[in-house]
Amino acid sequence: MQTGLTQAIFCFAVLFSVLAAAMAFLITYEEYRHHYPDRRQVRNAALQAAVFALAFFLLVGLVLAVVLPILLDQVV
Repeated sequence: MQTGLTQAIFCFAVLFSVLAAAMAFLITYEEYRHHYPDRRQVRNAALQAAVFALAFFLLVGLVLAVVLPILLDQVV
């Protein structure tokens, strides 16, 4: 198994997962701010969206970091 490739894929996944979580928070906060008067409710909804985006993209990155090197070893 190619550990360098696995580490690179996972590093990119971590980087882009954090970016996706930040963007999800900002977009959700900005949209919900117009619909809810209570800022705490808006912040909680935006935080939930950010945590979900972070978890989703980390999971996808982890799966790719494990599966992709195995598939590439079989092809080459």
